[in-house]
Amino acid sequence: MLPPVLNPLPSICTLPNETLELVFDELSRTDLTSIIRTTSFFHNVASRVLYRSITELSSARAVQVVKILSQSDKYPLFVRHIELAWIEVHITGNLLRLLNRTLRRLRLLTTLAIEFSSFDNNANISWIFDGCSSLALRSFTTSVKCDNDLASFLSTQTRLVDLSLRSNDFAADFHLPTTALPNLNAFRTVLPCPHVTAAVLRDRPVETVSLSLSSGETIPSLDALLLSAAVMKRLTIMSFGAEEPKMLIPEIAKRLPGLEALHIMILMAPPSQGLLIDSGSSLSLFTNLHYLTFMAPGIPASTEDERSVATAWHRACPTLRTIILPKGIVWFRSEGNWTSWSDEEPRDEAKEPQA
Repeated sequence: MLPPVLNPLPSICTLPNETLELVFDELSRTDLTSIIRTTSFFHNVASRVLYRSITELSSARAVQVVKILSQSDKYPLFVRHIELAWIEVHITGNLLRLLNRTLRRLRLLTTLAIEFSSFDNNANISWIFDGCSSLALRSFTTSVKCDNDLASFLSTQTRLVDLSLRSNDFAADFHLPTTALPNLNAFRTVLPCPHVTAAVLRDRPVETVSLSLSSGETIPSLDALLLSAAVMKRLTIMSFGAEEPKMLIPEIAKRLPGLEALHIMILMAPPSQGLLIDSGSSLSLFTNLHYLTFMAPGIPASTEDERSVATAWHRACPTLRTIILPKGIVWFRSEGNWTSWSDEEPRDEAKEPQA
């Protein structure tokens, strides 16, 4: 009697591509590179995962990836997220032309981050975005100079929601058309330039802003925030030697009483413990502030001092839920009192010293 014929075990190749992609998503880039070399079937599926999000590349590896994408008709269509950085090296004209050719191919890209060295950022290199109007970015970060070439590219990105300009230089003729960036919601900049901030925010529904302040630019920069077409909800301030720190909270509160989250970092002129207490009266202008951070070096305050500040600030602004002060302790309301995570941690029992 012949033995029964057993059905062969199903091959992994019979799994739907979507299932295989979920499996490959759990693998490292090194493992994916190995799988790509096995069979043409795995190559097609693993390539989609490998090229979907390209991040954490060294300068040399970034050049290699750009070259591969510029020569392939298939891989660029897989890319949704790419981050390229040449911060510690000087780039060449050939690389810039190669980069421009690659960007034109990434037609399904949604997240783009490109950063160069401070030396290269001072040059007029925003032409690398010429011919890239077919992109439909949702998030864009770059360190290139803020000039009209960059503004022209931004005017083509109607789906952009999140914009970060990390340039240390700008041109006086940076202007955006009124129809540009109609869906912009979040804007971040490290350049203390009210002109650029105003150009980006004017008549756009921006609710989240992070910006730097320097001496002489505090009031114009805060005034620029009023140009947003939406109520500002979240604001982060980094102060590099700006005017007296005691003016920041009052000036912000006067302009943006509807803030839900405010984060302030003083990096140059450290305020005093008395300043923190005195700032409480200005917080009464906020109508819906839930989260407040005030970080500054050199304030000699104890934990109990910070608890008293949190209590005074909440008395002035009852909507506050979470406060972070210079010691880095997170303060929150619990059973009617302001407490911290350190208060919640059990104390270690005294241990007998080891012999």
